[in-house]
Amino acid sequence: MNRFYFDKCNMYDNVIRIEGNDVNHIKNVLRMKPGEHIICCDGCCNDYYCVIDGITSDCVLAGIEKKVRSSGELNTKLYLFQALPKLDKMDFIIQKAVELGVYEIVPVVTKRCVVKISDKNKQEKKLARWRLIAESAAKQCGRGIIPDIKEPMVFTKAAEYAKKLEYNLFPYENAKGMEHARMCMKKASANTSVGVFIGPEGGYADEEAEMAKDMGFNIVSLGDRILRTETAGMTVLSILMFLISE
Repeated sequence: MNRFYFDKCNMYDNVIRIEGNDVNHIKNVLRMKPGEHIICCDGCCNDYYCVIDGITSDCVLAGIEKKVRSSGELNTKLYLFQALPKLDKMDFIIQKAVELGVYEIVPVVTKRCVVKISDKNKQEKKLARWRLIAESAAKQCGRGIIPDIKEPMVFTKAAEYAKKLEYNLFPYENAKGMEHARMCMKKASANTSVGVFIGPEGGYADEEAEMAKDMGFNIVSLGDRILRTETAGMTVLSILMFLISE
């Protein structure tokens, strides 16, 4: 069943009003008609099973048949602190991270990042595209929320932001000991909020790793092979999703 997100202010008298780009998608792409069923999600983990009552040029009206709690969310909030990669790799990372249950994604500018977003207009365009990718992925995999994509932060600011979380994982190529890594993964899965820091193509600078260690982050190895930046985050999120899921 097709899934759409709506603003809770557009729900009244047991009817949901869908606006924006989804109207064109329902009307002209899916070619849906009154009487067909859809799922409307309020972005707060509530799913509303609805029947389309009417379609106009600027809105779709859907009558609510039943409300259920979304089943697509993990009990632990996973925060991905992803160093900005080259080319369009961030698009792929966001899509897959949302599928794996991430709660929030923070793009990070580290010392060895090749990509630097200094132009405000370019940053806003990238952020808008990333958020559309997150919404599309959330629809596809049945999420109860649309994970937020934060504005890019420098590493020091991102590390400070992560201090509010209960547990932080910092995969690092110079870390040793898979037994320690397994223990940290299990401990992470038992917390309610977990940050995962992933470095750029060139890896973290030694001083960044030292700062993370001084701040109490858990420095872990992901094995003897050097993983690409777009692989490392997916590896950690997959392990955590498996450990957290009931």
